[in-house]
Amino acid sequence: MAKTLQLNFATAAGKQTSLTVDEPRADLTPVEVETAMQEIIDSQVFQVDGSFLATVKSARIIERTVEDLVKA
Repeated sequence: MAKTLQLNFATAAGKQTSLTVDEPRADLTPVEVETAMQEIIDSQVFQVDGSFLATVKSARIIERTVEDLVKA
């Protein structure tokens, strides 16, 4: 099963956006994730349409199963 950590933010302009991390650490805690998200906001590294990330909206782990039927 493939796992992805989805980090959801709102920009200063109110637009929703997300960042994803493939194969996150299995023992992540909500406090660690929220702290990291706030650090991302504080760093002002990411912009969406000229607006910096402003608030933490949510975070979730997404698991998916991929079954290859034909592989070249």
